[in-house]
Amino acid sequence: MTDPITRLATRDAAAPAGHYSQGAAWGDLVFVSGQLGARPDGSHTADQPFEVQARQALASLLAILAEAGSGPERILRVTAYVVGVAHWPEFNRIYADVMGGAKPARTVVPVPELHHGYLVEVEAIAVRGG
Repeated sequence: MTDPITRLATRDAAAPAGHYSQGAAWGDLVFVSGQLGARPDGSHTADQPFEVQARQALASLLAILAEAGSGPERILRVTAYVVGVAHWPEFNRIYADVMGGAKPARTVVPVPELHHGYLVEVEAIAVRGG
């Protein structure tokens, strides 16, 4: 018998704007969908500076992980999509501040644009539990 897939949903992150879940868990694995800088109430930060967008995207990612019973120290891999290579150093600084001692495997992908004019999107794979 296979473990059922759990679809994750928390009010501490923006609701999906399409046909997907904030995240999904299967067994001890947690997969968090790409998070833009949308606030939990659905309002956008796309007109805000990069730092505001990045911190909101990471806060949403961590809120979804918390809903699954996980956290930064349990993240296996993060993928970040950043508009323009020029934002890479700032993303590194913000990411290190938010993640603290957690250093999961990570890929930063420079992209030409993201939906709604956002400058950063992050997704993650983590493990549940402590």
